[in-house]
Amino acid sequence: MKSNPIRRHPIRRHLASATLIAALASSSVFGLAPGMALAVPAGGYRSLVAQVAPSVVYIEVAFENKRADFRKSLPEELQRQFDRMPQSQLDAAPVHAVGSGFFISTDGQIVTNAHVVDGADTVSVQLEDGRKFDATVIGSDPLTDIALLKIDADMKFPAVSFGKSAEMQAGDEVVAVGNPFGLGGTVTSGIVSAVARNINSGPYDEYIQTDAAINKGNSGGPLFNAAGEVVGVNSAILSPDGGSVGIGFAVPSDLVQQIVADLEDGGKVTRGWLGVQIKPMTDEVASVLGYDAPKGAVIAALAKDSPAQKAGLEAGDIILSINNTPVTELRDLTRAVAKIAPDTKVEMVVLHKGKEITKTVQIGALAPSET
Repeated sequence: MKSNPIRRHPIRRHLASATLIAALASSSVFGLAPGMALAVPAGGYRSLVAQVAPSVVYIEVAFENKRADFRKSLPEELQRQFDRMPQSQLDAAPVHAVGSGFFISTDGQIVTNAHVVDGADTVSVQLEDGRKFDATVIGSDPLTDIALLKIDADMKFPAVSFGKSAEMQAGDEVVAVGNPFGLGGTVTSGIVSAVARNINSGPYDEYIQTDAAINKGNSGGPLFNAAGEVVGVNSAILSPDGGSVGIGFAVPSDLVQQIVADLEDGGKVTRGWLGVQIKPMTDEVASVLGYDAPKGAVIAALAKDSPAQKAGLEAGDIILSINNTPVTELRDLTRAVAKIAPDTKVEMVVLHKGKEITKTVQIGALAPSET
């Protein structure tokens, strides 16, 4: 049985228009997927789209000296077309990729996915009306797949507002606007299929899952609620062939706002650090302790001179809560610590040698090389 990989990659566009057409023609871009019955608002989404579409942008990035890696990523037939192109044309044109984004401020700040601009030498942004601007990457956070761009121009841009992703529930209507397969200004609709979804793509997964069609090139585009507020940033799909099968994932807006605030202030994200390696409690240990099910995070090892070690935590201790927030599974602890500002003191309830005790821990700062 084939696996259904999580895909987070924007389209790698070919170096000649003929090849681009061939790539699109050989894909399932124009295939029709079965729809789902949905309570569409009276008149459809016309008013919502008219309100928000001008704030959604088409992002094109260029990568110099990456043609060899790009060639290997193509289907065999397209590799042959690539090889037949004149060397002068290959040397003249860099590899391109496309994605989506949206304005969050009238002075030109744009949110997109980190993987859209990762390694880019140049970033170009095209507005709904066709105007193009160069953009600068202010900062990028691969762990949450969020990046912040900026256009410097003496004008005001149309911006959208963030909604509260924590209020979204399965069944809520959502609309995605973006640039799938280079087709800018594409609108799709659906519902929230699940919230706080962990797809094992990183330590801070808590995606909104949606059945609104999301394809290559939608990366970085906004997911709107029925009020026209951004509740997520479309980031990944689960697909056997790279096309939409109705399982898409968006970074929740509550998290996006936290990341953007950090990126605005210095271009990088500051996270708390505890300094422990953790593992889940086993069913056997849970049974011995009298728990109905495993819970908490078992400390497997501690980093030397880490906040955890300085607070007196030991290998084998089980962290049950942090600042009165229960730790039900490992990612609860990971996300909670990451959100705490360095040098903040927190209270942790720890099961130490069969007895619950409270430890005061001063959270440290996570270095780029640490996890």
